[in-house]
Amino acid sequence: MSYLRYVAIGDSQTEGLNDGDETTGYRGWADRLAELLADAEPGVRYANLAVRGKLAGQVRDEQLAAALELRPDLVSVMAGMNDLVRPGCDVGRVAGELEAMYAAVAGAGARVLTFTFPDVGRIAPVARRLRPRVVELNARIREAADRHGAVVVDAFHLPVTCDPRLWSADRIHATPLGHARMAAAAAEALGLPGSDSSWAEPLAGPPPAMSWRREAVWVGTFLGPWVVRRIRGRSSGDGRSAKRPSLLPVRP
Repeated sequence: MSYLRYVAIGDSQTEGLNDGDETTGYRGWADRLAELLADAEPGVRYANLAVRGKLAGQVRDEQLAAALELRPDLVSVMAGMNDLVRPGCDVGRVAGELEAMYAAVAGAGARVLTFTFPDVGRIAPVARRLRPRVVELNARIREAADRHGAVVVDAFHLPVTCDPRLWSADRIHATPLGHARMAAAAAEALGLPGSDSSWAEPLAGPPPAMSWRREAVWVGTFLGPWVVRRIRGRSSGDGRSAKRPSLLPVRP
């Protein structure tokens, strides 16, 4: 099946944070996937409505309708991690927001592409208390995707997804290599020509050793400021808009 009108919705991961920077702009797995789609079909047009910091309900309220107005034939939906890290998160409610998006996209005749989340406890041991939430949300994502015929990139069980070399110093956003692997995983899930399972192979050599000193630095540098923003009711996405709100050719 070919896809000519691809729209990505979600939060910072789909926006592409840490695959580029504020000066050069962000690329990210969705941009990379659009390029792979264009390799198979040069006429592909692509929009990215994702904005960092958004909760699943905000993605649904602020991005879904705009995505459907573009009459896509493929919509990627990645959201929920910003919800899971909040105290008192209702995993069932988050899953409900995701399923509502799957249902709306499928009901409009487009294919849904979605993802499960990696084992955050292995990426950042300090955050291991979140693992039961991730496991529950992943199970609900799989079930909802099955009900709506969505394509799921389900790599939770693969050790490579927790290799620190795929994750930036903030442990939240992928490195360029991580974004490239995510795009390749999505391409395989969609059955794009030339795609394969090589993205799931372990990286060469042993990963850097984890240390509690590094964990303490991470807490002070990244986790602490995040908590302060939450207490103040602020989000990294405040005042920001989508980087690519219109369907445009991937390659002129």
